[in-house]
Amino acid sequence: MGLKIYVVKRIIYMIFLTWFVLTLNFLIFEVMPGNPLEFFAGRPGSLSAERVEELMTLWGFRDPLYVKYYRYIVNMLTFQFGRSARTGKLVGDLIGEALPNTLLLMGVSTVFSIMLGVLLGAVAAYKRGGTLDTTLVTGSLITYSLPTFWMGMLFLIIFGLQLGWFPLGKIVSYWPQYPTGHPPPLFQTPWFYIPSFEELVNRLWHLTLPAMVLVLFQFGGYLLLTRATMIDALSEDYIVTARAKGVKERVVVFKHALRNASLPIITSAALAFGFMLSGAIITETVFSWPGLGGLTWRAIQLYDMPILHVLFYVIALCVIIANFMADLLYGVVDPRIKYG
Repeated sequence: MGLKIYVVKRIIYMIFLTWFVLTLNFLIFEVMPGNPLEFFAGRPGSLSAERVEELMTLWGFRDPLYVKYYRYIVNMLTFQFGRSARTGKLVGDLIGEALPNTLLLMGVSTVFSIMLGVLLGAVAAYKRGGTLDTTLVTGSLITYSLPTFWMGMLFLIIFGLQLGWFPLGKIVSYWPQYPTGHPPPLFQTPWFYIPSFEELVNRLWHLTLPAMVLVLFQFGGYLLLTRATMIDALSEDYIVTARAKGVKERVVVFKHALRNASLPIITSAALAFGFMLSGAIITETVFSWPGLGGLTWRAIQLYDMPILHVLFYVIALCVIIANFMADLLYGVVDPRIKYG
């Protein structure tokens, strides 16, 4: 089986998996207990039985299950996400406002976490058993175990309140040139908003603390994974042969050993990028960062099912695509892997 046939089979598998995720997502919200109308009204019994029946019929809650299922599948696949049950705004617009902020925060922190973790993990494996190895492993375990909300609050107290080096939250400082006091989202339909250099620097200034918290929390997993796979790779015969041929140690470690030990790292990195759109609910809450994590938390609190439907679907779709890309990268990184 060649690469083309493999890609076709994987695409068919992705289509089936997407259908399964959509079905599971539909059933989870369908079997949830309680009457959503009473929650929206504010308290049980606040609506008359006639009004409840009228709204249930109007909003389609009384439709047969197969009708609701068909309508849900069609809407999700055609990206007709509807409106928020609380605000009345289009769900696509709400996600579009929060998406650039999440991509900025999670993208920067994920990339730096992977780079730092893989580099330090390779060094720890090469120096295994030594003081540097013990220090790196212990430090990564500590930062990986600390709660992100505690690290975030500690960073705010030290670097925000005490030293005054960084702001205490939000995505940008007050900008009087905008009527609302804040710049619009980076992607504002129907126009593409490009911030000025001064504003971009200000956004990066606000990004520093939450990104540092996420990097400290995430890099330890990549360090330990890289170290474990590198220790096995460094004991292989081809490493001994390369050293016997006089190959530089840096080339042996980072070109030969790391490349052959990178398959588990690729899988872990692909999943990290796949779950990137889920945001960081705790970190975004601590730093008042208006991303998808905060949007998810508010939707959970307000029982805003249209937003939750879409967020769960989009996150699952990103994970499915990320796994597909990881499978394709395996053959690029390791030529021994054959799609057959």
